[in-house]
Amino acid sequence: MANSKQAIKRARQNTEKYKLRHAQRSVVRTAVKTVRANIESQNKEKAIESLQKANKVLDSAASKKVIHKNAAARTKSRLSKAVKELN
Repeated sequence: MANSKQAIKRARQNTEKYKLRHAQRSVVRTAVKTVRANIESQNKEKAIESLQKANKVLDSAASKKVIHKNAAARTKSRLSKAVKELN
């Protein structure tokens, strides 16, 4: 347990930051999962639409350092490649 006022405040900040990051990471995962589901169902219009939303969410998460910028770029690249391969 934290003893000093500084350590108590830092512990409180860390728990709040964890909650926020966890929620943002969940939004990212949901967006990516939606794109993959649309790719699986071979629905190109919905896949393109959900890809645009996912790209925005990924960029936002990367700028807030929820996920690494290279991880966001890699995910965007793989999703867009999969969408382009649809008929």
